Amino acid sequence: MTTKTNRRQFLTGAAAFSAAAVVPGVQAKHHDHSGPDTLPKLTHTVFFWLKNPESKEDRDALIAGLKTLADIDTVKGIHIGVPASTEEREVVDNSYQVSELLFFDDVEGQNAYQTHPIHEKFVEECSHLWRKVVVYDSIAV
Repeated sequence: MTTKTNRRQFLTGAAAFSAAAVVPGVQAKHHDHSGPDTLPKLTHTVFFWLKNPESKEDRDALIAGLKTLADIDTVKGIHIGVPASTEEREVVDNSYQVSELLFFDDVEGQNAYQTHPIHEKFVEECSHLWRKVVVYDSIAV
């Protein structure tokens, strides 16, 4: 690779993980950031609709539960959020109350997460809060 390509890869990777380190709600874990080809390959995106969507207490309880998932060793990064007050457009669905985005190195890491005691405890303690969950898993190409 040329110096220009290496520099671009370094800057791209550094920017992505620097943003994760300073944006509220994002927690990045140690990862090899030498370029975009080494970023976590699998994303696990989950949207939650609460049974009581107006309840700040229920929302905060779900967020607190989600934050515990960062302690699972195969989780390489986590972002927990609520709908942003961006422009209303036909393609934007902001009907959910809470979202999470988790990063994994591979499918095996995500599979281990699913059966990890911390994840199982989260589901046990928080599933009464939501009425609907939608999951999107994707792997980098």
